[in-house]
Amino acid sequence: MKSKNSCFFIFITSILFFAGCNSDSKVEARKTPKSQTEIEDLPENNLKFKDVNGIRFFEVKRRFKNGVSFNNDGFQQIPTWIIQFKAPDTMLAYSPEKKKMESFYLHHDHGRIYNFAREYFRVRIISKDSLVLQRVQVDAMKIAGDDDPRSDVYSTYYSKKIIDKLNTTIGELQKPTSRDTLFIKDLSLKTYKDPSNPTVAFPATSPVVFVPNSKNVSVEKISTADELNNRKSAVDYFYPYYKIVINKSYKDFVYNFSVVVDANGKMYVTKGYEFVLPEYREQRKKLLQGIADMYLSNLFYITPGKTLGIPHSSEISLKVIGRTGN
Repeated sequence: MKSKNSCFFIFITSILFFAGCNSDSKVEARKTPKSQTEIEDLPENNLKFKDVNGIRFFEVKRRFKNGVSFNNDGFQQIPTWIIQFKAPDTMLAYSPEKKKMESFYLHHDHGRIYNFAREYFRVRIISKDSLVLQRVQVDAMKIAGDDDPRSDVYSTYYSKKIIDKLNTTIGELQKPTSRDTLFIKDLSLKTYKDPSNPTVAFPATSPVVFVPNSKNVSVEKISTADELNNRKSAVDYFYPYYKIVINKSYKDFVYNFSVVVDANGKMYVTKGYEFVLPEYREQRKKLLQGIADMYLSNLFYITPGKTLGIPHSSEISLKVIGRTGN
């Protein structure tokens, strides 16, 4: 009898155990989160562009992941965009050249990835007050990871309503921050310690300025922007190029070379002699340095390049033309 009761108890316990397991499985199924695809398909607060249809947003911040507008090369992210979603699949974006909003097809690639105005973005946040978009780099249909500097750009947009509520202006919100200033001071300090070194010099957002102090010289700053080769005017300060003409020089000459201009306006030749025969390179470098020291330093007032008002070493390219006549 005892044996039968024991068997019956074990049987009932087994039924309850499996029933319990089955019940737990259903609970787990109900609690299972959305698939990764579904999660990726929605911004963090689950809104979509259709929820902000007709609201105009102004870009107030464009920064790297570290919260700074500059990278280690000195490139500055400047917030300039104005966008507005227009249902069902159009993104309006302001064109400074045409001074009006232009229409772009808003292509939903997959997940949070969208494309408009020839750029790919990952949508981070959508709300009726603000948007956060991450610019992503796509090569051969593959998205570069967040550790790729080309995908390390985050833009924040505010609606006019929230800007007014904050009692501020778009211009104020777009200004560089104290963190930006500290970052540039740190980069500049490195150039003060090694002023002639092109590897620590960085492009100045306000490039070097040459002002003639003689009627025998002239200078022209030439833009290197090239839309065909995708070199935009926004990065023109990365490639400062000057054409300088010196009349009544000791002889006729044309030299193309580069110099680092330090925080005091002193020039150090860095390129322009590497293409001559090795045995003549040092001689050519001394010649170019002589032109910089004797002609340029004496015939021009030189203002060093500055970023956020802070002078620092920056590298520039020169085409110097000497003419013995007028």
